[in-house]
Amino acid sequence: MEFNSKEEWEKKIKRVIIPEEEIRKEIRKAGEMINSVYDGSPILLVSILKGSFIFMADLCREVTVPCEIAFMAAKSYFEGTESSGHVEITMDLKHDISRYHVIIIEDIIDTGRTLNEIIKLLKVREPLSIRVITLLDKPDRRVVELKADYSLFTIPDYFVIGYGLDYGEFYRNLPYIAEFEE
Repeated sequence: MEFNSKEEWEKKIKRVIIPEEEIRKEIRKAGEMINSVYDGSPILLVSILKGSFIFMADLCREVTVPCEIAFMAAKSYFEGTESSGHVEITMDLKHDISRYHVIIIEDIIDTGRTLNEIIKLLKVREPLSIRVITLLDKPDRRVVELKADYSLFTIPDYFVIGYGLDYGEFYRNLPYIAEFEE
């Protein structure tokens, strides 16, 4: 996708569905939950790249208990608006996670395929526990049985952009969640 102007880029932003202030408020609540559950426990926050990097940055600033962070990358979209059905782990953890409570930080759970594969991969490594915190949950699109332990927002079946979520690598920099005009 190419844009010849800012106006052309902005035309694809159909409407804001979750404003920045609302996102920040819910992230504070998620941070408080982590602080109350994991005080004194060894936790590893695992961000699934690229989409969750902004969410992870803001969430980990709300975590006041000792924690480490790590990153994994997986993809199933390959430049489109529909999941391909194939999940590729493009960057794996370097940590021995067997002595950590792992909290997967996800941007959006859509079909659930990507996250399901990541959870399977991490369970084999025998962490103390695995939990999932997702910014957005789209249960109408689920094709595998999967539920986040903590969802900040449940949304209908819109293709969304902003706050780390992209279309063709664009729009990640928006400070809010918006519906994409296809």
